[in-house]
Amino acid sequence: MKDKTKGIIMLIVTVIVVAAIGLWIGLSAMTDDVPGAKDINLGLDLRGGVSVTYQTKEENPSSDDMSDLQTKLDKRATALSTEAHVYLEGNRRINVDIPGRDNADEVFKTLGDAGSVYFTYACDKDGNSYYATDESGKYVLTKTIEEITADGRLILDGTDVGSAEALSGTDNSTGAVQYIVSLTFKEAGTKKFADATTECYGFRDTDSLRNQIMIVYDNEISSVANVKAVLDDGKAQIEGQRSFEDAKNLATIIRIGALPLEIEPLRSNVVGATLGSRALKTSLIAGLIGLCLVCLYMIVVYKLPGLTASLSLVVYLGIVMSMLLLFDVTLTLPGIAGIILSVGMAVDANVIIFTRISEELATGKTVRSAVKLGFHKAASAILDGNITTLIAAIVLFAFGSGVIKGFATTLGIGIVVSMFTAFIVTSLIMKAFYYAGLDNPKMYNVAKKPKTLRIVQNWKKYVCISGAMIGLCIVMLIVNKVNTGDILNYGLDFVGGTSVQVTFPDNVPSNAEIEDFVKNTIGEKATVSEISGSNALSLKTLSLSEDTLDTLKKGLMSTYAVSESDIETETISGTVSGEMKRDAILAVVIATVCMLLYIWIRFKNIAFASSSVLALVHDVLVVLGLYAVIRLTVDTSFIACMLTIVGYSINATIVIFDRLRENLGLMRKKDDLADVVNRSISETFTRSIHTSVTTLITVVMLIILGVESVRIFAIPMAVGIVCGGYSSVCIAGTLWYFFRKKFGGAKNEA
Repeated sequence: MKDKTKGIIMLIVTVIVVAAIGLWIGLSAMTDDVPGAKDINLGLDLRGGVSVTYQTKEENPSSDDMSDLQTKLDKRATALSTEAHVYLEGNRRINVDIPGRDNADEVFKTLGDAGSVYFTYACDKDGNSYYATDESGKYVLTKTIEEITADGRLILDGTDVGSAEALSGTDNSTGAVQYIVSLTFKEAGTKKFADATTECYGFRDTDSLRNQIMIVYDNEISSVANVKAVLDDGKAQIEGQRSFEDAKNLATIIRIGALPLEIEPLRSNVVGATLGSRALKTSLIAGLIGLCLVCLYMIVVYKLPGLTASLSLVVYLGIVMSMLLLFDVTLTLPGIAGIILSVGMAVDANVIIFTRISEELATGKTVRSAVKLGFHKAASAILDGNITTLIAAIVLFAFGSGVIKGFATTLGIGIVVSMFTAFIVTSLIMKAFYYAGLDNPKMYNVAKKPKTLRIVQNWKKYVCISGAMIGLCIVMLIVNKVNTGDILNYGLDFVGGTSVQVTFPDNVPSNAEIEDFVKNTIGEKATVSEISGSNALSLKTLSLSEDTLDTLKKGLMSTYAVSESDIETETISGTVSGEMKRDAILAVVIATVCMLLYIWIRFKNIAFASSSVLALVHDVLVVLGLYAVIRLTVDTSFIACMLTIVGYSINATIVIFDRLRENLGLMRKKDDLADVVNRSISETFTRSIHTSVTTLITVVMLIILGVESVRIFAIPMAVGIVCGGYSSVCIAGTLWYFFRKKFGGAKNEA
């Protein structure tokens, strides 16, 4: 009776928690009064905006110079949007993301404007002040820097400054701590500043305004200082700073004006807000439908444990959303794909557990014992499978950039949270059901004895099937190379250039018409392709300058009556595209090696590692063949797709190998090794099917409802999931058998 009361209380708490999380997620998305979903940072591809990546012309800039450059661009970007984000990438690149903007010209002009620090007199020659004080006590200019220059009252600009450094010290007369900025001028600046301080110092006792020098940055006054001496040695100090941080900021501002770094744009991307919101809406709808279908499937297949998994999934989503807010993750389209994909993969842990519980019930154990043993026996497979997938996510994060990091972040968070919900949340809910009196084994899907499949004996069939798929891949790569010069349909990320995606309000012009239009407008040849499921066309050309791109956009707007928000542009330099290719190959190789080492160490047998990796190489080649056959665009999503398939394939294989390792420990001398392999695959076969189906559900929803950029990612993912399931069942175990038979001393033949 005590346990039943405990179970009822646990169920009530569970229902309240799940209902609260569901209500929070729903309300936070619909109203501004509830913090949550709407507060998650959205990337430019979801809300629209402009993104630019710059690179310094100097190959090895100092960290101080890069920090100053970041501050400079941040000030300009913030003037366009308070939500602008400026961040460093590597040792000589800087990225600027400005949400909510669709006017690229304005952004390029603002960011590209050199700007500078100016040292000026505080008044004109007649003593009229150049500054005033606003209500907050802040100094503001009464004339522009151009007008001050025209008056002949500009002393020097930032290019005359050699260095600026914040210092702290003690005032000799009062003993108080003071914060100063120490300046060093270049040769030309030394002469200019000496002349200016000589003039100002002459008014030290008669006119305080004429005794002052202003420092102006971007038409804002950074400092107004009194001249206490003639400074002709190329050095000066600005006193009166309220804190060391104020002195440091002023020094940074002064250095910015003298910054020796020249930068050039490597990549730019303009995403229309309309297109971004459509991508967000369709992806969320796909995710919601996918989640509902997964829950329904789990309940039908696993009954009460399936309901448990569905409740656990709601908790899972609540935790994932909380972590996105806590870690201030910027959510992008690939990031949403990572979350939706991880929802399907999160079910896998529950599937493994429920399969084990079903098997224990089939042996006659009580529900209580079956549940306890099910969680215990499933633990190693869940941990090994998720760790290998997490390795893929870590590699993506380490070697990817921008949206790829976003995908890796959400996938990694999803994997970690899925393990927590499987071992803790699902376990608690299962115990609550049991203690509440739901202890009839029929409610827990008692497993039937599986039919033993003859996998090893049919190895020749699998060789033919896999050989045909890989052979087709190789043939198509050669055909593509001969016909187009490239083995794959590389996107801008891999070859560089400019892409313009235009959504037309009504009738979509023909490809030939647009090709002629581009040729006549800017004199460049463009490759035009249709975007299925929309009124949009994609134009790809060699890299265009800002002026040429602006001419093309204005031509499209005037000729076809499209608005600027309906035009997305992206420009990537050849330097970046070359690095993309290298990083893609490097990421796959490193991920593969890391997973091989992990499996080798974990299973203490190179045969397990070798056959696992060969199976995933098989999957990668098959999916690569898909890219070659249907000419899917190979871009940044290709890297995410391939590494996700690698992780998924390894995960599916490890579950089988975990069972094989267990059965090998129970193997008797008279047992046939091939039969042990077949039995291990057969015992995990239903798990392989259910996991593939639940993961496929979410991916298929993306294919059906997603926008083109999501669909390009989802189609090869679907093929990879099917192929991963096939290779883990038919290829991996068979390879292990032949490795073991040849190198491990197996005596029995298949």
